[in-house]
Amino acid sequence: MKQSQLNYPTLLKMAAAVMLATGPMVAVAGMPDLQPNAAARHYAADTDRMIVKYRAAATSGKQGAMAAPMSSSRMAFAARAGQQLGVTMKAARTTATGAQVFELDRKMSVKDVAALAADLKARDPSVEYAEPDRMLQALMTPTDSRYNEQWHYFEAAGGLRLPAAWDQSTGVGVTVAVIDTGFRPHPDLAANLLPGYDFISNASVANDGGGRDADATDTGDSLIANQCGFGRPAQNTNSSWHGTHVAGTIAARTNNGVGVAGVAFNAKVVPARVLGKCGGYTSDIADAIIWSSGGAVAGVPANANPARVINLSLGGPGTCDTTTQTAINGARARGSIVIVAAGNDNTDASGFTPANCAGVTTVAAVNRSGGRAWYSNYGAVIDVAAPGGDTQVNANGILSTHNAGTTTPGADSYSYQQGTSMAAPHVAGVAALMIAKKPSVTVDELESRLKSTTRAFAAACNGCGTGVVDATAAVLAMGGTVTPPPPTTDPLLRTEVEPNNGMSSANIVATSGTTVQGSMGSWSDTDIFLVQLPPGKTLSSTLIPGSANADYDLLVYGANGGLLGKSENGPGATDAVSVTNYNSTTMARYVRVVYYSGGTGAVGGKYSLKLSW
Repeated sequence: MKQSQLNYPTLLKMAAAVMLATGPMVAVAGMPDLQPNAAARHYAADTDRMIVKYRAAATSGKQGAMAAPMSSSRMAFAARAGQQLGVTMKAARTTATGAQVFELDRKMSVKDVAALAADLKARDPSVEYAEPDRMLQALMTPTDSRYNEQWHYFEAAGGLRLPAAWDQSTGVGVTVAVIDTGFRPHPDLAANLLPGYDFISNASVANDGGGRDADATDTGDSLIANQCGFGRPAQNTNSSWHGTHVAGTIAARTNNGVGVAGVAFNAKVVPARVLGKCGGYTSDIADAIIWSSGGAVAGVPANANPARVINLSLGGPGTCDTTTQTAINGARARGSIVIVAAGNDNTDASGFTPANCAGVTTVAAVNRSGGRAWYSNYGAVIDVAAPGGDTQVNANGILSTHNAGTTTPGADSYSYQQGTSMAAPHVAGVAALMIAKKPSVTVDELESRLKSTTRAFAAACNGCGTGVVDATAAVLAMGGTVTPPPPTTDPLLRTEVEPNNGMSSANIVATSGTTVQGSMGSWSDTDIFLVQLPPGKTLSSTLIPGSANADYDLLVYGANGGLLGKSENGPGATDAVSVTNYNSTTMARYVRVVYYSGGTGAVGGKYSLKLSW
């Protein structure tokens, strides 16, 4: 039977009671080990691809980019450039920006491919730009730990100040794109997932038997030693299920009595799979950014759910390349804010992409004490900080949805991890709350409000932006004061008046047949109505939720506060309770509406309550 009076601490205790063991975790490809100054240990040191943009190609837009034809003269220039390093190349595909991806016949260092690109541009005057198609990785320092609370949402020092923000917004109507390893259909997440796309164009990286397709499911990214090049990795590594963890932080189901809460638990997630074995190519990531924001990508069906927020918990060393910057510029122009993890190398983030790209919101990580997490990158390119956790002490990590499989998918589970990958989705979730509060907000205003409403660091965090993101302050900065409904001339129709959370402040309903129009302002809201029921009369109470996903319960109490009847039907269902006054005198009856799950606020939390006797 449902419990009608759930509160947030209760949910946390429930989550702790159902947490599943995830098994030992080891370093994901491309991430530093738990040692300082490990910035050079990225698998992105090698690539077998190059991106070339020819001047004849049109720029990216809603109608898609037109690829410049690969003439024999262009291929000849490419062949001569390759001869300098003893490499041959072939044209593989065209990106959404109109650039050409060349495949090399072997892996080379990014430095050598950059030299090859420069040589080609010098030889061929029709080349607008040429650059390595680098492999980027998920920005996570994984760990094998267990925790019993999501401190990162509510603790004063290192938390997000999130619960009070939920009184204002839960992310209803906002879509967030998670550009990552794909997703697992975790039961604590699946209801908030929208159709995504697998952008991995290389079959061996994809690890799912093919290239691009409409299935963004994460099949695993485990590696054997040296699979990505000598010493990369140094030992076998388990699958990371990184995208599922990130998506759970943003939009895990909440108030369902199990598992974990999401920052914007009524938002939706569009997963775009770009990371697989050894990481993901820049060209694939750029296409995913364009598609996620509503832009056109040749050969890929249009995204039916363009994202207002894009989360990139990935990266690698180097400057921001033209391919990625062009994609980000297009996403911003289409109204999408791009949230990027700063990186986990304990060094200046200016040396890492896409953290150093223009127009992104770059996020550093704080620990439970509210200071810079030891691994977090820092510097002038950082905009804000958010909880990233620190699993050197087991109780201090970030808890989210995960999978127990070590190579291929296993049982759905929960995992505690640390990294700027964990910090970025906290900010992406807050951005979704802000947009839901004020849908007309621009990208520039959103970024400005995120930065101006941060709170001071509780401990040292030099080079961590303006402060720790404050969810409550950020959402309140969106304004959007609720407009009360116009007065009605119907004597049997009235509007709920707050505050009415207790018997002493109950709204009085004096006329039989009255229909009250009310709303659940937040997950902790309760509305109470007082009826003076004459002797021998039966009070019929009927509660109709305002949406199919709203689940509110109906309870009726006597004058002394004793429960006389209740109805606890599921989402979208009508609840009804009837109680009779068998006394010889008029008796007070208190009718109570309680939030259980679903929408909140003046729009999403609507209900009607009819009282007759």
